[in-house]
Amino acid sequence: MKLTIVGCAGSFPGPEAPCSAYLVEAEGFRLLVDFGTGSLGTLQRYVDPHSIDAIFLSHLHGDHMFDASSYVVARRYGPNGPYPQLPVYGPAGTEQRLSAVYDGGEEPLGDVYRFVTLTPGTGTIGPFELTVDRMNHPVETFGARIEHGGRTLAYSADTASCDQLTKLADGADLFLSEASYVETRQNPPDLHLTGREAGGYASRAAVGRLLLTHLVPAWHSEAQTLDEVAGEYDGPTEVVRPGASYQI
Repeated sequence: MKLTIVGCAGSFPGPEAPCSAYLVEAEGFRLLVDFGTGSLGTLQRYVDPHSIDAIFLSHLHGDHMFDASSYVVARRYGPNGPYPQLPVYGPAGTEQRLSAVYDGGEEPLGDVYRFVTLTPGTGTIGPFELTVDRMNHPVETFGARIEHGGRTLAYSADTASCDQLTKLADGADLFLSEASYVETRQNPPDLHLTGREAGGYASRAAVGRLLLTHLVPAWHSEAQTLDEVAGEYDGPTEVVRPGASYQI
């Protein structure tokens, strides 16, 4: 598998990155994991946007799905279109949410997307085995375990502490984890992980490598997050950047 970071800013676009969007590839199949604010533009630096084979939306907060609405225009009205329906895997209500963002819900999107409602469990998307479970976040949110060829990528999506995250990340070769908060501030409950918590999950799950995402540069420094992680996890760790790619 190959992972390319398209966007990684937490909660709102940052000065150097759009919001969450991650491209996972294997056997010529391209799965876009989340499609947050600003990421459609950045995606075009790395691949033809019409070459995406499926989209996985972990949840329906704007920083993880807004550009799936913008993408409707590209697929519906492009000079080489219309394009075939594209599978979109997301929580219940994904179709209605994207339609509301697109034009206030006046027009269905079934000509562009084929919507598949996520439920906890294991299935397949293209060549990938995908296991999803609900995370601890204010709206229905799914973390993911993506497996192919004996290798595993785990993705936390947005979450506060929960037992399901340890199971999804168990033994993963690469763990892409949010780390939105630090311990030195008073954080809202049941919303996001701190660096210390992300490091703790990586350690308990015995992952091979930890990639940190969904940081909010306006709120605290990367150095604070990395210091917290280092107190819990002694494996290789880095903060991701748009354009970075990883072979798994």
